[in-house]
Amino acid sequence: MKVLDTKFMQGFIKMADDGFRLGWHERNGGNLSYRMTPHEVDSVKERLSDHAPWTPIGAHVPGLGGEYFLVTGSGKFFRNVPVDPEACLCIIELDEAGENYRIRWGLVEGGRPTSELPSHLMNHEVKKAMTNGLHRVIYHAHPTNTIALTFVLPLTDEVFTRELWEMATECPVVFPEGVGVIGWMVPGGEAIGIETSKKMQEYNVAVWAHHGVFCSGSTFDETFGLMHTVEKSAEILCKVLAITPNKLNTIQPDEFRQLAKDFHVELPEKFLYEK
Repeated sequence: MKVLDTKFMQGFIKMADDGFRLGWHERNGGNLSYRMTPHEVDSVKERLSDHAPWTPIGAHVPGLGGEYFLVTGSGKFFRNVPVDPEACLCIIELDEAGENYRIRWGLVEGGRPTSELPSHLMNHEVKKAMTNGLHRVIYHAHPTNTIALTFVLPLTDEVFTRELWEMATECPVVFPEGVGVIGWMVPGGEAIGIETSKKMQEYNVAVWAHHGVFCSGSTFDETFGLMHTVEKSAEILCKVLAITPNKLNTIQPDEFRQLAKDFHVELPEKFLYEK
């Protein structure tokens, strides 16, 4: 089967295009990665090249040894993914030690995988272990309103989660575990990847202050929907704060507890503090 004809490739391209159309991927901003299933790898194996050299990942991810990933390329624009996916995307294979990768398909005009590859792979390793392999998508975007909030809210998991939860009743149902927040760090290296993977041990959303958001999920729809819900809540909060810094009405802790009971989710008590 041709790589571009596969369902996983079409889902990947659609997600990249959806994110661009929502304004989350200016220029070459953001990146996306997908851990392929063995069946998907087998379906395109005859289309994969083995001529590219092995290259250090910049991180050690032994839990992903031998795995294949579809990822966006470094410096590539999301707006061009639907137009020329073979130039913007690549399939990479990791060695058995999880220390090196090689390009097996794509980036036909040259280049390398996203500069955030260490962060993506460290997050994939954590989520693969924690979800028994169910999570396969890691998505990094630059949603405007969520980034804006990192300039005005305390950079704590508790405050960020509670404020986002209060903006829309669906939020505690969509991300009941809350969101993690990381203070500003230089992107693209192992250090920020380590800090993000620590947050991913507890959450499916990690906010990078003054930069963007990382989300993890089992499917393209689930992961994109998570990012979309967080950003919609952030947009409402930005509008509320533009009107007044003091909310006249909001969802109270006991109301969150009732919501959790009715929707069969567990909400950590650390987020249900009295204001």
